[in-house]
Amino acid sequence: MNHPFSPESLRAMAGSVQSASRSLARQPTSARNDALVQMASSLRRHTDEILQANQRDVEKARTEGRDDAFVDRLILDTDRIESMAQAVEEIAGLPDPLGGFDEVWTRPNGLQVARRRIPLGVIGIIYESRPNVTSDAAALCIKSGNGVVLKGGSDAFSSNQAIVTALREGLRNSSLDTTAREAIGFVDTTDRDAVSHLLTFSDAIDVVIPRGGKGLIRFVHEHSRIPVIKHDDGVCHIVVDGSADPDDVEAILLNAKVQRPGVCNAMETLLVLSSATDQLPRILTALSEAGVRLHLCPESIEVARDLELPRIGPADDAAYAEEFLSLELAVRVVPTLTDAVSHIDRFGSSHTEALLTNDLAQSQRFIDEVDSAVVLINASTRFSDGGQLGLGAEIGISTTRMHAYGPMGLRELTTTKFVVVGKGQIRT
Repeated sequence: MNHPFSPESLRAMAGSVQSASRSLARQPTSARNDALVQMASSLRRHTDEILQANQRDVEKARTEGRDDAFVDRLILDTDRIESMAQAVEEIAGLPDPLGGFDEVWTRPNGLQVARRRIPLGVIGIIYESRPNVTSDAAALCIKSGNGVVLKGGSDAFSSNQAIVTALREGLRNSSLDTTAREAIGFVDTTDRDAVSHLLTFSDAIDVVIPRGGKGLIRFVHEHSRIPVIKHDDGVCHIVVDGSADPDDVEAILLNAKVQRPGVCNAMETLLVLSSATDQLPRILTALSEAGVRLHLCPESIEVARDLELPRIGPADDAAYAEEFLSLELAVRVVPTLTDAVSHIDRFGSSHTEALLTNDLAQSQRFIDEVDSAVVLINASTRFSDGGQLGLGAEIGISTTRMHAYGPMGLRELTTTKFVVVGKGQIRT
């Protein structure tokens, strides 16, 4: 049910999650894992109710004229709900990020100092993503000992509400203590004023993670009184210097642009060094044959016209700054690697960049000079993903340097406190 917006009830919910988070942080690994197992079981048990709620969202989206791609991202079926449950179980099987000591050292006066892993506290997640994000985010927060306040998009409101209802039942059936079972909060209204109020609760919410389009990210960043970890645009670049194997170059570029063009780690701009322009005809032809619309610099557009390629046009600064999220790509020829790095500095979003090269010196320069969250050598940008990099699961990809940068897994949902053990020392 979409409840009327009430600032008082919203604050009460956030306060309840805050109390639960303190209790959750003290729960043993076994109890938090049991909570996840119970959450997964509850998702399966409530499949019919979730599907019914999802149908309401899908019918609303179609009535509003949403395109097929949007509706497909929204639709749930039995297999997708089973995948959601399996993802929660997989998170339960990951190592516990809490309790370990990152560093231990002894001071000259005999004090023993250590840094111990603890949760962040309460995480507010504001998102415009598919309904499975609801269960993924909740599971990652519970595993890492954090309370979570979920605010999903209005297009998936009924689906998200049904999923949260199932997840909360799982918590109630778990071995967590009574207080910790309230660690999942949900904003049960589509009223836009709710987000504005939520962003003022700096006394109850420790960090906000927005995931969605530019408008949402900008709104949260401008209005939040709570620290924000942005998961911003993925204007990802690949640089080709001409020394890598042409077959590898073609395969990587096609994978980075074509495999899933609508995700944040897809390539959006291709930079070709002057030393690699002999590969341009093959590269542009392969991309065009894969259905990619090309936004081209003056040098590359001449090559494309000679090849009589379709779907081409001139590139401008707007194209170089664009996250297309579709089968579109900006292409620019630049003289040197220095110019490529300057282009990335100007137009990039600090997300993911790759260099295709067999030159070790070029590789080292690229690693040293490009400061985006993920830098790859001779690999597709599609590997910029928590699961692919061995984190097991991710809550998103941070483009903010506080405190996590890049894919955020369980460890990135924690921080450290200092633990100091003495034998009667006093400071003089």
